[in-house]
Amino acid sequence: MPAPARSIPPSQPVAMGAPARPAIVRAPAGLENLLNDQWRIFPGRTGVAIMRIDGGEWITGKRIDELFPQQSVSKTWVALTILDLVDQGKVRLDQKVRITRDDLAVFHQPIRDRVIASGEIEVSVLALLEQAIIGSDNTANDSLLRTAGGPQAVQNFLVRKNLGAIRFGPGERLMQSSIAGMEWRQEYSIGRRFYAAREAVPFATRKAALDRYLADPVDGASPEAIVRALAKLARGELLSASSTRLILGIMSRTSSGPNRLKAGVPPGWRFLHKTGTGQVLPPVSTGYNDIGIMTAPDGTRYAVAVMMGSTTAPIPQRMSFMQFVSRTVATYHGQ
Repeated sequence: MPAPARSIPPSQPVAMGAPARPAIVRAPAGLENLLNDQWRIFPGRTGVAIMRIDGGEWITGKRIDELFPQQSVSKTWVALTILDLVDQGKVRLDQKVRITRDDLAVFHQPIRDRVIASGEIEVSVLALLEQAIIGSDNTANDSLLRTAGGPQAVQNFLVRKNLGAIRFGPGERLMQSSIAGMEWRQEYSIGRRFYAAREAVPFATRKAALDRYLADPVDGASPEAIVRALAKLARGELLSASSTRLILGIMSRTSSGPNRLKAGVPPGWRFLHKTGTGQVLPPVSTGYNDIGIMTAPDGTRYAVAVMMGSTTAPIPQRMSFMQFVSRTVATYHGQ
């Protein structure tokens, strides 16, 4: 059974003479009941975590401790790793990064047309951050990853910041080809060559590869770890004040997934987020995700993660469930 709502333990014991420890704060029962009712009938394997960051912290959800594929949600950790290096003076926001045809990735990468037209381009770290988060550009993200020092640098950041059950994969090219039961070739980065090569893979091979990925996702993360990480980010515990403002501002301009969590956030609230979308092997869709921070008109913040590891639900039903989650958080705010 999923873990129940619980308070977040204090980081230090209460000393003699100190104020009494505050009473345990629970998530609103109505929120938990509604979430349970809708989660039970949603097809597939889905994890949900909701954490109130301010004003009496609590966390609740479904399958909150299990690992789910992140897909492009993991771009968040690349961005934080880069900004941590900026804070250390090891990388500059105006630093130029060279991108050639050999650096092109797979799937969504609007920057590709510029690279193909020019042979190579130079893009600032700041511009790559914006393209990777706002537009979820895979080549922009891989270019930041390369600048940061590769996948191990991101994993080291996650460990150093004590972010818990969050893995980081080998990068888009190797991960996506492995999920499809293929070995990466750089020629797949051009046009629809990856799709054509994937179509030639026998269904049984693709299914076996996808099943292995879903059973133990190389980029897996638990919904609980994600919302706790977002809470740390919101509190300014991961980056400098300037870098925190920058990444939160960039996430507030995310253009992907407007009909996911964002569409359930009511007027007067603010929202920032990062989406993820995995591969499809009919009838199953994978890694359909959205994570973000909702801010109420009174300033109270909630971290929310919805991770659809695998589902047969059509896209409108997936979007509707996500909207239900964010709308329900707002409905029970203050209760």
